Parts: sequence; structure tokens; C-alpha cells
Amino acid sequence: MTHTSDLPPDLAPAHEALEEASFLRDTVRAFRRNRMAMVGLAFVVVLVVCAVFAPWISPHDPYRVALDEQLLGPSRTYWLGTDNFGRDVLTRILYGARISLVVGIVPSLISLAIGAVMGILSGYLGGRTDFAVMRLADMMIAFPSLLLAMVVMYTLGANLLNIFLALALVGWASVARVVRSQTLALREKEFIEAARANGTSRSRIMFGHIFPNVIPTLIVLFSLSIPEAIMWESSLSFLGVGVQPPEASWGLLVAKGKEYMFQAPTVAIAPGIAILLTVLAFNFIGDGLRDALDPSMKD
Repeated sequence: MTHTSDLPPDLAPAHEALEEASFLRDTVRAFRRNRMAMVGLAFVVVLVVCAVFAPWISPHDPYRVALDEQLLGPSRTYWLGTDNFGRDVLTRILYGARISLVVGIVPSLISLAIGAVMGILSGYLGGRTDFAVMRLADMMIAFPSLLLAMVVMYTLGANLLNIFLALALVGWASVARVVRSQTLALREKEFIEAARANGTSRSRIMFGHIFPNVIPTLIVLFSLSIPEAIMWESSLSFLGVGVQPPEASWGLLVAKGKEYMFQAPTVAIAPGIAILLTVLAFNFIGDGLRDALDPSMKD
């Protein structure tokens, strides 16, 4: 195998570009061979399309109240029946997908960014910085996550922005620990030693050399943190401290629908199945990405 350092300076960038293209091609090929990952990806794509185009594809107004149509069973007009206010359950689920996906993605990105920065600083700088960051992470991990999120919501109020803050606060510590462990291994590599010998600044080494090498791990963590965030939001909404009525959230739909399980079971069961399938789909994608990005899993 030809190393970049063995090539003339004018050919090194082209060689690096070819290696990156080859790595990406191999990763995509390995991911596509994972059938469950492809099934999960297909489901998520359909879900995203339904969420984005919900106003055009949903059969009814999600906020329309029709008290003369309360708790109707599935029919041609209402495929999944109606809730206690006569609102179409299918429409509410489609609109709830918007909230669930946003809550899954945004806090995951925030916690990933915070955890990556803290993990790299902790692993590379070591000493007091490492001690302070890791002890803070230990405190966050030791504290019950759901209870911590509930405290934030009760303190700051139940709205979407505070849900982002609560879930990001819950999730960054585990990311930091994973990134720190990778940073500890990377800082002893020859290319990092060479960068230090050339007088490269610490910030350049951390975020120009180490950070690109932890991106594959961050991608996997991101794909796996999305379903976790969806579950947390559903739990908070179920307990009454998440998304508030009349907004449509899957957790809120389950919470309100459980009161009518024997009259109209689809009111609670349908959004519960939506949560289950979405979490499974993202987990399948995360497993597929992990296997595709792990060199030991490739042929």
C-alpha cells in the first residue's frame, strides 16, 4: 500500500482524494449489503416524506374538533379512527412524525457537538482538563436521565426549545466518553507525532487531525441517538412535561389515548406502533453504519 508520505508533494492531495472516495464507496457497498439496514433506511425515508408533506397528504385537519365523531373506529373516512375530540388519528400521527423527527435530530446534533468537543479536549489535553470533564460526565451519567430531563422541563417550562436543551444535556456525556477513548488512541499515532514535531498548534491537531478521524464514530452515535431522543421525548410527553396539547406528539397521543383503550384502542396503539417502528428503523440503520464503518466487519 502506498502511503501519502512516500509520494511527491504535488501528488499527495490527489492520492488522499482517491483513498477517501474508495473508503466511501466501500462503506456504501457494505451498508447496502445489510438488508435490515436498508429496510430501516427505506422506512425512515418514507417517514420523512410523510412528515414533510403532511399538510398535503394527510386526509384531515389535525386540529379540527368534531364532538359528534368522538372515538370512532377505523373506517374509509378515518383509517385509524378518531380520538376523544373527533380528530383523525392518522392525521395526528403524520403531524406527530414532524415533532418526533425534529426532537430526534436536533438534540442529537447538539449533544454530539458538545460531546465531541469535550471528548477531544479531555483526551488530548489530559491532566486537569481530563479530570474535570470526565468527572462532570460521570455526574451526568450517574444521574437518572429521565429525572434530569424532567427537572429541566419543570424548571424551564414545557416547550419544544426546552426539550432540545433537556435531551442535549442528558446525551452529551456518553458521547464525550467515547470520543475521549478514541482521542487517547489517536494522539499516540505517528501522524500526530509528526504534526507535533512540525510545530502544529494543539487546536489544529485536535480539530484538524483528530476530529476527522472520529467522524465515522460520530455518525454511528448520531444514528443511534436519534431513536433514544425520540423515546425520551415520548416519555416526557407521556408524563405531561413534554409537548403540550393541541400539538401532535406520539408520546402525547399515547398518553391521551390510554384512557380510551377499551372504547377505541387504535387511539393509543397506532402512535405506539409508530414509535416502535421508528426506533427499530433507526437502530437498524445505526447497526448497519457501525458494521460498514468498522474495518474488522468488512470482507
